[in-house]
Amino acid sequence: MTTIRRRALLAAGAILPLPALGQPAWPARPIRLVVPFAPGGTTDIVARILSQHLTERLGQAVVVENRPGAGATLAATQVAQAAPDGHTLMISNSASQGISPSLFRNLRYDSMADFTHVALAATTSTAIVVNPRHEAQTLPDLIRIGRARPDGLDFAISGHGTTTHLLGMRIALATGTRWNPIPYRGAGPALADVVAGNVGLMVDGLPSSIGFIRDGSLRALAVADASRNRHLPNVPTLAEGGVPNMISYSWFGVSGPRGLPAPVVERLNAEIRAVLALPAVRQRYLDLTADAPDLTPAQYAAFIEEELRVWAEVVRATGITADQ
Repeated sequence: MTTIRRRALLAAGAILPLPALGQPAWPARPIRLVVPFAPGGTTDIVARILSQHLTERLGQAVVVENRPGAGATLAATQVAQAAPDGHTLMISNSASQGISPSLFRNLRYDSMADFTHVALAATTSTAIVVNPRHEAQTLPDLIRIGRARPDGLDFAISGHGTTTHLLGMRIALATGTRWNPIPYRGAGPALADVVAGNVGLMVDGLPSSIGFIRDGSLRALAVADASRNRHLPNVPTLAEGGVPNMISYSWFGVSGPRGLPAPVVERLNAEIRAVLALPAVRQRYLDLTADAPDLTPAQYAAFIEEELRVWAEVVRATGITADQ
């Protein structure tokens, strides 16, 4: 076909424009969406909401792949080393991108330089929960019990270096108690053990724990919000329970390896924001107590940079290291 003939057809709308030169059509095959924690936790829930709707919108399967381990850094390392073709993505989060750079001395990735950050997908509140048979009925009870136990209180954590792990250690430091982290490969397994009574205490994101709180399988002692959470209006804040200046939340986004093509980033960001605006997803987020942000790729990258600064201060204050 001659150039003149092709231009005429394009002008007439007879054929569709091809991708930019050097840019193959995307997606050309199924997309891996890597989750750095086990199934059942908040990160996994967010991933599966996105995968369902992105599959419909992109015309290729978006397959969730759970790769737990090393405080979310195992999955992040693998994604950082993947081909930047848009077919390997991850649920970037406060642990993998915000905390780990301060926690791990020999981290094999730079959370900014080695990734293309696409979109912020969810932010969630945090609760301090206990098994309903636990002797602590309130947060002041838990603090009193902890101070009376020199060997400390065991608490389940969804992974070393997660926001919930650090929040628990911050509470212990602020209250003069000792909390012993019991690590799991995600919030799902950790919650299962707390519900079963094998571990009495946990700090967890509301999306994964709210169902257990509502059906009485867990008792919420406090939320880490600035004011009472609208989904748990009868549960006091940490400040009301005697632990002021302790606001914490978790966040989850989508990122890929460094060098993702700009057209892929732009389309993926637009599709994710469109998914988050769907009435069904808004209702699902409401049920999960999650909020749906609306950020451009540049705004998400700036958001992560600020989180890096904040969590570096928290790691210094708590003295947590990757070896604990």
